[in-house]
Amino acid sequence: MGKKKKTSGTSIWNLVDNFQGDKIIFMIVLLLAVFSIVAISSSTPLLAIQQHSTRMAIISEQLVVVLVGLGIVFGLYWVGRIGWFRVLSQLGYIVSLGMLLFLALKMKLPGIKAVQINGAVRAISIFGFQLHVFEFVKIMMIMYLAWAITAYHRHDFMIVNLLSEDPRLAFLAKPRWQLFFYIFLPMILVCVLILAGSVSSALFIGLIMLVTILVGGISIRDILPYAGVAVVGGFLVVAISFGTDGKVFPRIKTAAGRIERASQDPEEQLLSLPRGSKEFQEVLDMNRQPISAKVAVSEGGLIGKGPGRSTQRYVVPVMFEDYMFSFIIEEYGIAGAIIIIIMYSSLLARGAILVKNCDNEFAKIVVAGLVILISGQALMHMMINVDLGPLTGQTLPMISHGNSSFIAFSIAFGIILAISRMAKEKVDRETKQAAPIYDTTPEPKDEIQAKMDVLEELDN
Repeated sequence: MGKKKKTSGTSIWNLVDNFQGDKIIFMIVLLLAVFSIVAISSSTPLLAIQQHSTRMAIISEQLVVVLVGLGIVFGLYWVGRIGWFRVLSQLGYIVSLGMLLFLALKMKLPGIKAVQINGAVRAISIFGFQLHVFEFVKIMMIMYLAWAITAYHRHDFMIVNLLSEDPRLAFLAKPRWQLFFYIFLPMILVCVLILAGSVSSALFIGLIMLVTILVGGISIRDILPYAGVAVVGGFLVVAISFGTDGKVFPRIKTAAGRIERASQDPEEQLLSLPRGSKEFQEVLDMNRQPISAKVAVSEGGLIGKGPGRSTQRYVVPVMFEDYMFSFIIEEYGIAGAIIIIIMYSSLLARGAILVKNCDNEFAKIVVAGLVILISGQALMHMMINVDLGPLTGQTLPMISHGNSSFIAFSIAFGIILAISRMAKEKVDRETKQAAPIYDTTPEPKDEIQAKMDVLEELDN
């Protein structure tokens, strides 16, 4: 029998087999994308009513978003040099600051304007498309900090080095000033600007940036003075917010209210109020979503109610965003929740392996920061959904409804996969160039015969 010819298939398994980057991370991306379509198709009946649309229209929109997101993933995956990411990373802080200032000043340009979402200015409408700024700031600031930390370790801040040649600006050459201007000042400014729109986002993004610089090698000793300033500044912001009755930093009072509600038992509050009163209705409305989310979790059981059989999706207005994990448990049970947890845990594990295999400092920090961002946000979302914290509005990455969020995380995954491909290609190239442990080239026949003659003489 002759050998079977190797055919080049076009199935997803052939695609994965021919993929040159980290195959497990690539499979996680595909699975999360598929799961988002399935989950959103079933969790959005209220959204369809709110938008005066149909669920089929929402599903079609999600399919388009997924295809665009995967196109971004593949486009970034094929970037051939890490230097391109390093150059673009330098713009991360400038772009983030510009977008946040656009929101803070509530600017308006032809076709572009800052828009309000859930009582706060958080998005920029660009000819009708709403770009949720915080979702992209997360990615851009991690990229920027990776560049800044690498430049700090190499003493490679071109502008500062030029300015420090002037005797009056010689202090700029000192490491502590470079840390301040290039790392800590950008972090502080970004967090303060985000604070106007979302306290939870400011705290979360600030924490992710802090972990990123720790992973990048900035010592705790260097961080502590600024941590103290941040704590004092936080108390000052709270005092200003309450002193102005929420006119300045209004989201502080919103966050305080959520924390207070989370510490109270809503059932006791409702029982203590006259049924049908205004106070009763206010408490009921404020606690309807978290209570319904807990009901969804409790009713899910081991294998869930089954696809399309959720009842709480008709009660929780943002089930498809802030409470997506609760919805997954209700329809797919603990088994479905475990699968989701395994995917994000696998991403964290593969990210750690990839960081270990990278020999480029910038690439290491980028991968570590982005993986921590994705898995950290997933963990926070899941904890809140099982009633282990107050609502923060953080979505489940690549699954929850949200065009901006899906595109932003697609960019993150595309960068991670591009770096994994570069790392693999370098390992393969070095393996081919490495000398073998022993020489497998066959010896010439005359040399072999000479050695045999010597052995015969020894026997005689």
